[in-house]
Formats: sequence, structure tokens, C-alpha cells
Amino acid sequence: MIQAILYALPFLTQGLGVTIVVSLLVVALSLAFGGLMGLGLVYGPAPLRWLVRGFSDVVRGVPILVLIFFVYYGLPITGLNLPPFTAAVLALTVFKVAQVIENVRGAIGSIPRGQTDAAKAIGLTFWQRFGSVIAPQALRRFLPPWINGVTDAVKGTALVSLLGVTDLMHAMQQVIGRTYEPLPLYVLGALIYFSINYALSSASRRLEKRYAYVRE
Repeated sequence: MIQAILYALPFLTQGLGVTIVVSLLVVALSLAFGGLMGLGLVYGPAPLRWLVRGFSDVVRGVPILVLIFFVYYGLPITGLNLPPFTAAVLALTVFKVAQVIENVRGAIGSIPRGQTDAAKAIGLTFWQRFGSVIAPQALRRFLPPWINGVTDAVKGTALVSLLGVTDLMHAMQQVIGRTYEPLPLYVLGALIYFSINYALSSASRRLEKRYAYVRE
């Protein structure tokens, strides 16, 4: 068992690197696009709100595995052939964007309307109200659920192995095919995933305590 683990470590380290890169890309892209679309859902004109709402509802209603296969096998019908890595990142990002949209909407929607009315009463413009009153409070409400969602994104990267991307999961499967010792490798892989997600969950709890707010 120990010999199999020592043999697997170099391969798992390479796979872990791919998992981390995919996770970082998905988290960064989804935060950027999801944040903008979330603001559009809250403050945009009606047509934009309808489009964002429709996108969010449809994507959140589709299993992530179906979305991955659709991007990789379905888009070529339109003439868009994406390599496995790009298709995996795109599918996971689209799925995560829909979640970030709801995080933003919920964070802003949880702020009492009276605070916005008070800011209007003292003559603040929209951007002044948003930057000085709404955004700081919304950020406190946004961070904990968003970090919890990041752990889901890390776990979701295991699905990219289905497209042949050599991430941590695919690396484990390759080594198992050579050593025929699945148990120690799956245990090691589970410990690696657990370590990453436990660190993220701990960070979420610390942020929740640091940015705690009074619930009305």
C-alpha cells in the first residue's frame, strides 16, 4: 500500500496542479461575470433582468455533468470545437456564474430598504449610495456563501476527468490502472480533496465571524 502511494505521488501532484489551475480559473471568471450579471439583475433595465434571470434559472436547473457534455459534444454542431480543458473550464464557469448571480442578488436584497431611502434623503447619488452604503454591507453577506460555493467548484473539477483532462481524479485513475490498488489511492485522493475544502470552509467560518452583522 505504501509503495503504491509513493509511486502515485508524482502523478497525483501533477494532477493536483491541473485541479488547482481549473479551480482558480473557474472561481475568478465566475466571480467577474457573475458579479456583473448579478448587479444587472438587481439594477439593470427590465430586458436585461429578464435575460439574466432566464440564464440563471436555466443553468441552475441543468445538472453540471449534462452541461459539461453539452459544451464539449454539443457546441461542435455550431462549428465551435473546444479542446477538453477549455470546454471543461467553460462549462464549470457557466454553472458557477449562475450561483454567483444568486449570491449577489441575495446579498444586496438582504439590505433593509430604509438604509437606501435614508441615503437618498441626504442627497447621495446612486453610485455614492452603492459605494458607501450598499456595497460594504452586501460584501459581508456575500463572502461566506460565496466561499462555500468555491468548495463546490473545487469538488466539481473532478468531473473534468470525464473529458480526458488529467486532473487529480484522472491521475488517480491512471495510476490505479497501472498498480491495480484502488483503495489506497482513492483514500489519498479523498484526503487531498478534504484538505483543500476544509481549508476553504475554515476560511469561510473565519470570514463569517469577522464580518458578522446584526440580523434584523
